[in-house]
Amino acid sequence: MSELGSGYGTRRVNELYRRGTLDGDPPDFPVSYDDLRTAALEAMSPEGRAYVAGGAGNDETFERGQDFSAWRIVPRMLRDVESRDLSTTVVGQEFPVPIALTPLGIQSLLHERAEHATAEAAADVGVPTVLSSLSSTPMEAVADALGSTPKWFQFYWSSDERIARSFLTRAEDAGYDAIVVTVDAPILGWRERLIERGYYPFLEGDGVANYFSDPAFRDRLDAPPEEDTEAAVEEFLDIFGDASLTWDDLSFVRDHTDLPIVVKGVLDPRDAELAVEHGVDAVGVSTHGGRQVDGSITALEALPEIAAAVGGEVDITFDSGVRRAADAYKAIALGADLVMLGRPYAYGLAAGGADGVRTVLRNLLAEFDLTMGLSGRRAVDDIGRDAVRHASTLAPERSGRR
Repeated sequence: MSELGSGYGTRRVNELYRRGTLDGDPPDFPVSYDDLRTAALEAMSPEGRAYVAGGAGNDETFERGQDFSAWRIVPRMLRDVESRDLSTTVVGQEFPVPIALTPLGIQSLLHERAEHATAEAAADVGVPTVLSSLSSTPMEAVADALGSTPKWFQFYWSSDERIARSFLTRAEDAGYDAIVVTVDAPILGWRERLIERGYYPFLEGDGVANYFSDPAFRDRLDAPPEEDTEAAVEEFLDIFGDASLTWDDLSFVRDHTDLPIVVKGVLDPRDAELAVEHGVDAVGVSTHGGRQVDGSITALEALPEIAAAVGGEVDITFDSGVRRAADAYKAIALGADLVMLGRPYAYGLAAGGADGVRTVLRNLLAEFDLTMGLSGRRAVDDIGRDAVRHASTLAPERSGRR
């Protein structure tokens, strides 16, 4: 059951201060993102570091995507923020917080309990979770671990229609609440850390639990994956992804699920308009964590124009570059209805399993609650465009001022 509620941030801070001051029990995990990242990278295998750290190419988009500083929060005062409400509604579903866990594949590279640990932490804190198609744990098991916690399934579109249809059916039967169609990875980006190591985790059978457990996929094999893993991996590589897809193909997803559809990976307002025309329920603004097109526009740079193009017709999700609560706050002010968190929880998982993820989520939500209250906003719906200003609109300092 979720531990969230009005005044969560204040309670969390007081708890940490009391434990540290009165009990001599400071936090078990690093509080700052940079320190957490350092601890996580030390705990990871070289393969895990190569997979998670950085992005595509020379990391230009990855690095710029983390910089939210051009947008400045504008606090308001004396607005009765004693009671604060973090809940929100996205695609008609009620969420306890406006922050969710973005889909992260192959979590076994980060911790031996993989998605089980992440789901346990998310369920304890009450944070919605999006499961990757490329998980190390079958979707049904993760759904069971999440229980009543809001959960979406991220759908990588197989070139085999039977497998694609099977994934949609399985997700709906397992109790997932929406389908997230990732459209920015029809082919993989140029990821130098992995290429330099000559390392591709799927070749070792990692991250393919949903495929190896899928009846339509298994029907393609001469022998079960348990008996011939190498042949099963080769079959996976043959059917993973479909670069021939167009917007018209979204009708396939709509025809095979009654769940809301989120299209994730949009950076151009023209694509956002096409997504709306083709009947999606939400548009996801994302650079895939900077892991696909190096040198591209960042998600934050794209967000205002996409919000204007969508015009409230559908909801907007946002991910890529979010490291702190202030980043999430700014994204919501610029039009996002749901902000997805990636690397911070990945590093929490690597540093401490479920406890690490739990701590990251508790701290980030506490910081978000305090940021909202200190900025004069009592509810997520109060965080509008007037909550931030771009640095370019601020008056420059005048020389010679007396």
